[in-house]
Amino acid sequence: MNTSQKPVIKMNGFINFLKPPGISSHQGIIFFRKLLKVKKVGHAGTLDPGAAGVLPVCLGKGTKASSYLMDTRKKYRAEIYLGVTTDTLDSWGKIVKELPLDGIYSRDIINVVENFKGKITQVPPMYSAIKKKGKPLYQVARRGDTVEREPREVFIYSLNIIYIDLPRVLLEVECSKGTYIRTLAADIGESLGVGASLSFLLRTKSGPFEINEGFTREEIEECYQAGRIQNLILPVDIAFLHLSQAVIKEEARKALMNGVSLDTASLQKYEISDKIVRIYSPAREFLALGRWQGHPPHLKLRPVKLFV
Repeated sequence: MNTSQKPVIKMNGFINFLKPPGISSHQGIIFFRKLLKVKKVGHAGTLDPGAAGVLPVCLGKGTKASSYLMDTRKKYRAEIYLGVTTDTLDSWGKIVKELPLDGIYSRDIINVVENFKGKITQVPPMYSAIKKKGKPLYQVARRGDTVEREPREVFIYSLNIIYIDLPRVLLEVECSKGTYIRTLAADIGESLGVGASLSFLLRTKSGPFEINEGFTREEIEECYQAGRIQNLILPVDIAFLHLSQAVIKEEARKALMNGVSLDTASLQKYEISDKIVRIYSPAREFLALGRWQGHPPHLKLRPVKLFV
């Protein structure tokens, strides 16, 4: 018997991975798949190869929650380099235009940045994973071609200037899903009339995951080799702790698992909400997400996503 073989551990939930610059989000997932020897691995929001910071990695049943996590707010530290425009809109691309910063002052930058708060419209960059006729735009861009992209509405919840040291401007951004910080940098530069590119990007928060609670690749490898990887795995329901909850009676479990809507008599306790609700067993096992249907006294809780 090979006693050196590691026991199989069920891995369901999330690891708050601090992605280093220089690797793609997909390469980060390959690292986890090889290290942990699990098939169901994904992430909840792409980070550009040149960017670093919080990349929530979904394991096992956690992959069922990835689409919900992608809808959450993100926070970044972003450095803009004014006067230099590149084809990728960041420092990793080819310089296509350089302009002097004559006549650009801090007050001009402060005034322009104010215009990018709230609801704004962005045209996604050519170097992005968005697909056009089945092909990622970055593949089209690498051939030297450009295609028309539909503008998208995004929301900038906060946009604060940390410092200005021309040609560099450091910003802190909190934004909605789908926001391209590279595009934000380029648009700010365009509004100033000198162009700009993104020279540094660090994601500091993604939904409930924060940078000061994350783990590097080296730390994760060390925990795995020491048999402590389970200490890093956060439970699946951490993605939904902001939602109301309901606890079913044990005898209602089978019906719930079969997709049957439960009346309030089948619940031990519950909170009524017009949003998605977390559903637990009496032993606090996270079972599903559900939605309320009907009106009192005929309320029913319908399961919409099972996690067992």
